[in-house]
Amino acid sequence: MTLTPLPYRVVDRRDETHDTVTLVLEPAGEALGSFAPGQFAMLYAFGVGEVPVSVSRIPGERRITHTVRAVGAVTRALCGLRTGAWLGVRGPFGTCWDLAAARGRDLLVVAGGIGIAPLRPLIDAVLAEPHAYGRLNVLAGARTPGDTLYRDEFPAWERPFAAVTVDRPSDDWTGRVGVVTTLLGEARFTPAGTTAFVCGPEVMIRATARALIHRGVRPVRIRVSLERNMRCATGHCGHCQLGPLLLCRDGPVVGYDRAEPLLTVREL
Repeated sequence: MTLTPLPYRVVDRRDETHDTVTLVLEPAGEALGSFAPGQFAMLYAFGVGEVPVSVSRIPGERRITHTVRAVGAVTRALCGLRTGAWLGVRGPFGTCWDLAAARGRDLLVVAGGIGIAPLRPLIDAVLAEPHAYGRLNVLAGARTPGDTLYRDEFPAWERPFAAVTVDRPSDDWTGRVGVVTTLLGEARFTPAGTTAFVCGPEVMIRATARALIHRGVRPVRIRVSLERNMRCATGHCGHCQLGPLLLCRDGPVVGYDRAEPLLTVREL
């Protein structure tokens, strides 16, 4: 981990949706340390600012991949970078999904919106060792069909079940409609032997975790990724505080047994 951004170059970019871009980055010289699925980096758009973005793929020891949605000045600047452009990167920061504790168990990957991006490295890792885990279920929700990320990758994730549902279907949409929790009835898992990984808006995280607990998944076996405004990424400035947690240091991935009493406090 370094506190000084290192120069990275955009070696590939892909427009995922009208406002979301995936950037593949390569260091100019010295590389950051290895990232684990669920961790994040601070991406610095020169002259604009810095934001935290989780890795969305880990293609090699030196390259890292981030999927960025344009929602503010910094993210708009990052989404505007073309192949060959430079940015600053520091990290890795935060906790990971802890796949080691899920070996031999059924897996539920539940994502809302761009929440599928931090979960994609986890899916990659599971598919690289398919015999180390039980059944993999990937459930994703999006506002509209046009907001769906990585749709072309879903066929490779169907072991045994992967599906996308949308809130507002287009005229030509023939898939599922509804919130992501409606997909739980189609997933194949044994609650007592399942570990769930959940990322998305907080309201979606709460609804998903409650549905899973109702089905018999223990809160400690539900791993969630929480978002706050991370400025320093070192646990010193306090901008990412959620109750007793500093999410840049103690998160963003935590067990729902720790997250539940915090997420139920209004405006915490």
